[in-house]
Amino acid sequence: MGNTDGLWRLQEHLLALTIDELRIANWQRQNEGVKESKQTKPPKPMARPGVGRGRDKNSPERIAKRKAALARAAERRSALARGEIR
Repeated sequence: MGNTDGLWRLQEHLLALTIDELRIANWQRQNEGVKESKQTKPPKPMARPGVGRGRDKNSPERIAKRKAALARAAERRSALARGEIR
């Protein structure tokens, strides 16, 4: 699943959404008629790239993109200092 840049296409997001909905429906059927204090915890959604607690923040692709952006900014600043850019 997913492209080389660590991101999902629309089809993959829709598949994950369908799986999450099925898991919730199964959980609801399992806990139907059960007192709330005796119910199991609801299932957590599938982990998706770019969503959540920053798990994908430090993927190799993102680190490379950040470094490239910093290098471009540094080059632009030095070109400005040399007077090549106004």
